[in-house]
Amino acid sequence: MEESKQINVVEDDRDFRESMVEYLVLAGIDVTGVASALDLYRHIAQKHYHIVVLDIGLPDQNGLVLAEYVRKNTGMRIVMLTAQSSLDSKVNAYRSGADIYLVKPIDSTELTASLQSILGRLDESFSEKQATEKTEPVQGTAMLPSWKLVRSHWALCPPSGGVIKLTAKEFDLLERLAASPNMIVGRQDLLKALDYDNDELGNRALDALVHRLRRKHDGQKFRIPIKTAHGFGYFFSEPVVIE
Repeated sequence: MEESKQINVVEDDRDFRESMVEYLVLAGIDVTGVASALDLYRHIAQKHYHIVVLDIGLPDQNGLVLAEYVRKNTGMRIVMLTAQSSLDSKVNAYRSGADIYLVKPIDSTELTASLQSILGRLDESFSEKQATEKTEPVQGTAMLPSWKLVRSHWALCPPSGGVIKLTAKEFDLLERLAASPNMIVGRQDLLKALDYDNDELGNRALDALVHRLRRKHDGQKFRIPIKTAHGFGYFFSEPVVIE
């Protein structure tokens, strides 16, 4: 069965967001509306979306920064919405990863046509991939192996084997992230778990701790998969179990 194409609309103006969602639903598009960058981070950590319709002027994070994150960390296509029609604004949007740039006020028909155009290209790409796969030997598939956080030894074990010894603070941080894999853990929650003050010094200590952890390895070419949700917190981006 063909996968339903999922679209997320990020717009803080409630009336405008709801009107876009309503129109797209009537056009037969499977769409979810959210009001902020944080809402989008939470949604994409739990569900796969094919396209994000993204307002540049969000209340909690610049839409260009969010677009860069989406482009670098997901396979979603990006439609940018903005009230700015200047050339510089368009160039910045495309540099941040936008596939299409639409200026408000947006005609719902144009938005729908833009989305359907992207969806059509995604379908073509999927069909080409299927055709290629049919000509290649079928490889066995397996679930992605898990990292293991071992309480008794204060250690992190990569899927490929080996043991990474941890300090108390490093273990506390990873334990908090591992409790919610692939979900963003806010900075305040992490500061509290680490017993750091919620001030500039505490936040710098948190960032330094993450930096050190990312550089730790067991003589192998990998990094501990702690990802940044800019302005919000961190998350562990691969399967992990606590033993």
